[in-house]
Amino acid sequence: MDTVPLPASDSASGSTAASATDAAVSMVLAGFPGPAMRMAGEGTVTAANAAAALLLEQDPSWIGEVRLWLEGASVAPGLRSFPVNAARGTLIVEWAATPQSDGSILLFGRDATLERQLRQTLTESRRRYKDLVEISSDFAWETGPDGRFVFVTPKGALGYGAESLIGRDPRDLVVEEWGDLPLPFDSRRPVDQTELWLKCADGSPACVVASALPLFAAGGRWVGARGVCRDITESVIRSAELARVRNREKLLAHIVHTLRNRLDAGEALDLAAAETVRALGADGCRIYRAGEGGELVPVADFGGGPAPEPEVLRPFLTRAAASEAPVPGAVENERLMVCRTEHQRSVNGAVAVWRGDDGDPWDEEDRQLIAGVADHIGIVHAHFAYQERLRRLSERDGLTGLFNRRTFFERLAEQLNRTETGPSALLYVDLDNFKAVNDLRGHQHGDAVLKAVGALLSNGVRPGDLPGRLGGDEFVLWLGRTDAERARVVADRLLAGFAGLVHLSAAPDKPLGLSIGIAVHRPGAGESVQELTDRADAAMYAAKARGKGSYTIAPDPVPAPETAP
Repeated sequence: MDTVPLPASDSASGSTAASATDAAVSMVLAGFPGPAMRMAGEGTVTAANAAAALLLEQDPSWIGEVRLWLEGASVAPGLRSFPVNAARGTLIVEWAATPQSDGSILLFGRDATLERQLRQTLTESRRRYKDLVEISSDFAWETGPDGRFVFVTPKGALGYGAESLIGRDPRDLVVEEWGDLPLPFDSRRPVDQTELWLKCADGSPACVVASALPLFAAGGRWVGARGVCRDITESVIRSAELARVRNREKLLAHIVHTLRNRLDAGEALDLAAAETVRALGADGCRIYRAGEGGELVPVADFGGGPAPEPEVLRPFLTRAAASEAPVPGAVENERLMVCRTEHQRSVNGAVAVWRGDDGDPWDEEDRQLIAGVADHIGIVHAHFAYQERLRRLSERDGLTGLFNRRTFFERLAEQLNRTETGPSALLYVDLDNFKAVNDLRGHQHGDAVLKAVGALLSNGVRPGDLPGRLGGDEFVLWLGRTDAERARVVADRLLAGFAGLVHLSAAPDKPLGLSIGIAVHRPGAGESVQELTDRADAAMYAAKARGKGSYTIAPDPVPAPETAP
């Protein structure tokens, strides 16, 4: 999917990092399945994929509403839907806004038209069903002086035939809990719309609404009652179900609000785990995210008391990953329920809840609630992965994958501020005869050389080492806790490794090579990042002056003279 080109910057800097960021944004927009665009701080659209460009072409009016929304939004605009008059009718497009560090905003849309229509259809269907229940199953009755039925509508009631009810005491039909309460069948005063529970012919309870009038003979003697009953069992059950649905939707909306109003994905998941425990009446909740290898890794945990061990949960996680429905189970003294999370039909995690076996078993209401929570956590996982991709793009050189200049020097400053004892070393690496490669064999060939150097610097690095590209053919490698001898070993390894890349040279008389400057840093010397880099840079130029393809170790910094008291 193509994108509208980004306009050229007026700034003369045109840094590699900015270009890489713009290219990354263009790739993200082009790869998004729905409409997506980038909007500058002043409200102008600076890039859009084909879907967004088509919407703008067919109906440009909606973009003004988007600008008003973003201008009045907080730091995290969230989601908002806008109508668009497209060629195939009015569409409802829901936009998600993601602010960027440069003041621009990335907007990703999805077509919510069908969802809106389905919601409206469901609402109308519920209303229609309720009306039908309310007008159904009326029956009339009359009792005599002895309180027994003397008349019942010919069609009968509650599964009984009319003949089986004639002569029967109505109290025989009342559920046990209502046996001692006043009933409309023998009432001495008018009754209007009173509810009571009766037993159906099959033994099941039925809720009816009764209205009755007492019958009196001459002289005021009570001789019975006459009335109607309407079976509202379905309506009562439906109302109870709707109440549960509303309660579930309310709880789910609260959890969704919690997720959407936290910029930090980790914090949002911690709060979501806590809210899920409260909503389900559980003892604990653990949220998992799929790692790079697909293995589920716990990222949020909430609850009191002992939690199930990871080994205990692993079989349930495996079953849940293959099941569209939540997977219940029991282990030791806990009732478990695990539900997978997914985004765009790809499983990206799981939610596990548990409570003691002395509590109620998981019911359908619980299963529906955790499934709803899992749906939204799946979106959070996808958003977190997207944030990680953006963070990596902002920190890494787009060609080699090494740390870019800004990130390398930020990390190096952190290393120099540490108080651990022991020396470390900075290697400043520059390519020999690289310009000839670009001039004679082309930039594509030159890029292959730079990628090879990046792979060489990344190979064998330890945790805490920092390989980076400063730009052009200049590279750096920070070796933590490394003295001069160890730095020589690494430099020899780099030179030996690069010897295998000589075939990429521009010509035999212009062989590719590495010139390396080594500056050993000792904590407590008060040397700044710039001073350390300058020493390594000067040593690199000394290596070039010696004939290239070698390394030189910079002399230790000259200590600053002590100031007289």
